[in-house]
Amino acid sequence: MRIVMVGPFGLQPRGTMSVRALPLARALAARGHTVTVLLPPWQTPEESGKRWEEHGVAIENIPLPPRVPILFHVLTALRLARRALALTPDVVHLFKPKAYSGLAHWMLARLPRARRPRLVVDTDDWEGPGGWNDLAPYTPAQRRFFAWQERWGLTHADAVTVASRALEGLVWALGVPPARVVYVPNGLGIPPAGAASVRPAGAPPTLLLYTRFFEFPTARAVDVLCRVRERVPGARLLVVGKGLFGEEEALLEQARRAGVADALSYVGWVAPEALPATFAQADVAIYPFDDTLVNRTKCPVKLMDLLAAGLPVVAEAVGEVRETIRHGETGWLVAPGDVAAFAAAVADLLTDAPRRETMGAAAARDVQARRAWDGLAVAVERAYRG
Repeated sequence: MRIVMVGPFGLQPRGTMSVRALPLARALAARGHTVTVLLPPWQTPEESGKRWEEHGVAIENIPLPPRVPILFHVLTALRLARRALALTPDVVHLFKPKAYSGLAHWMLARLPRARRPRLVVDTDDWEGPGGWNDLAPYTPAQRRFFAWQERWGLTHADAVTVASRALEGLVWALGVPPARVVYVPNGLGIPPAGAASVRPAGAPPTLLLYTRFFEFPTARAVDVLCRVRERVPGARLLVVGKGLFGEEEALLEQARRAGVADALSYVGWVAPEALPATFAQADVAIYPFDDTLVNRTKCPVKLMDLLAAGLPVVAEAVGEVRETIRHGETGWLVAPGDVAAFAAAVADLLTDAPRRETMGAAAARDVQARRAWDGLAVAVERAYRG
């Protein structure tokens, strides 16, 4: 089968195409399919026109048109659509029903059904009201347009792949028949490594927060640290990640005000290949996660990275977190917003090394068995075949 995957942006700096589309493309190529990934690198224009092959997948950054207002957007989408058709695919898989991939979908759908490939739309976030439209600094016109694109794209696809059960329900609610909606959660990202096996000797009890920050109020992480230190006085918090809107600065200021700044280490963004060594510095990972529509609908790759590394995780039971963690077996779930229960669970694990080791090992086995991309590719093939 010839497959073309179309993205709304390049592989960097955003993650959908690099952590979802590309690993899926590799798994499909390993299963004998011919796969090309088409990208509009508008955020990295220096990569315009670049082509290469990676693990059997052809990757193309389309040449960008001149940056003339309005015309740039139309021509970028048109170039994606034309190049996709030129590859004579059996399936065009469009990642996100918005922006350039959404426009390319609209253009391809204008063709008579007999003259076009099967059009499959992937959604890994809720974009409209209550979703990214409420988080991102869009103009009112952009919010209206993206909301329309999302509704139109999901309801005019031959099939829809969804990254979460919440998205599955929302797509059904739009009137899309369940037979056309295929649940495909995100798969494993960084190579798994046993964090507990290389824990530095004599290190203080350490919590790990691996985050993008927008999923929860930063004050909650500081509150958890303060409560944990009441039972485990030497506990420290290692923070890995970078906020979308400078949230790390608020976290550091809140820690200073709470008197725990010396117990918090912020290392910022860490390259994927360095994450296993960074994770090895921690005993327990924490995953605070507000009960919002954005969080319910996303499938957090960072959580799977932690589990695959063999770290026991305490997390708030929201959305796909409940699908990913088996409570009491591969991690510990608490009700969203219950800081006291969250801190108590963390302290319990910090003071019970055998339980941590058992839970971490079970987490690594479970996530590798259920979330390997080669297995998820089988579900995607169902969407391609209809």
